[in-house]
Amino acid sequence: MQGKVLAVNISEKKGEKKHNIGKAYIRENWGIEGDAHSGEGLRQVSLLSYSSIEKMKKQGLNPVFGDFAENLTVEGIDVFSLPIGTRLKVGEAVLKITAIGKECHNQGCAIKRQVGKCVMPLEGVFARVIKSGWVKAGDSIEVMEE
Repeated sequence: MQGKVLAVNISEKKGEKKHNIGKAYIRENWGIEGDAHSGEGLRQVSLLSYSSIEKMKKQGLNPVFGDFAENLTVEGIDVFSLPIGTRLKVGEAVLKITAIGKECHNQGCAIKRQVGKCVMPLEGVFARVIKSGWVKAGDSIEVMEE
């Protein structure tokens, strides 16, 4: 199964929408260099499928890449349908899915307040970085065979 990276997004501060920087270095056991959410733990990189963004568009929203605070916007693979533990080769990097969805804050996250709705609690995917490497828009994303 293979898809494509549409955008590489970061934010300098937590709680903000991310913006597309086109290319970034993803560091093993850390995340995307320069992103406020990088650090040790199980949620080092977030991914969101374009199909999830399309669902929000059908509800009247007009989101752009990074509006849901996803690090990688991808198409061709519905990442939320993959099981935890799946390894993904994204550009030069290798990620391992650690969580699907997340618990949202009581009043809703900053993204929900800014955009109106947030798809990340249901369809956002979080991963740990297994192998460092560069990732850029246009790179392939593929499910690795175990």
